[in-house]
Amino acid sequence: MHYICDAPDGKTWFRLETEAEAIDESQSMHHAVEKFFRQETAKARQSFAPPSRNFIEQEIGLKAHIRRVMPLFLTLRDGEGKALVTAMLPPGGQEDHGFRPIIVGAANSDPYAEHGAAIRALADHFGVNLDRARCYPYRR
Repeated sequence: MHYICDAPDGKTWFRLETEAEAIDESQSMHHAVEKFFRQETAKARQSFAPPSRNFIEQEIGLKAHIRRVMPLFLTLRDGEGKALVTAMLPPGGQEDHGFRPIIVGAANSDPYAEHGAAIRALADHFGVNLDRARCYPYRR
C-alpha cells in the first residue's frame, strides 16, 4: 500500500497497489473490489505498447504504464489498520467526467454518514468531486 493522505480522527487513505492487497480488501470489507482491480489491471496491460520488438525488452515500462492508466483503488484505514472505506477514482485522481468514482463501506454499505469527513479529505487532496450522489452506487 502507498500512503495518499491523512483524514480526520486518525484515519488515513492508502492506495492499493497489488492484487494481494485488493484480495485482502475484498475479504475484510466483504465486497468485490478484487474483481474490479483485476479487470482494470487487465485493461491497462492490454493497452500497453512495448517499446521494442526485442523479446527481452517487451515489459520495460509496463508497471509505470499500468500505474498511470489504471483507476486508483484506495482504502481508508483507522489508526489500527482496520479497513473502513474503499474507493475507486479516475486514473491519477484527476477529474474525468466520463469516469464515475465509486465509494463504498463494508458489504457495499453507504460510508458517507460515518466517514464523510474522511471522504471530503480525499476529495480535497485530489481536487475532485466525491459527493454521495455521484459516488455511492447503491442508493436505497
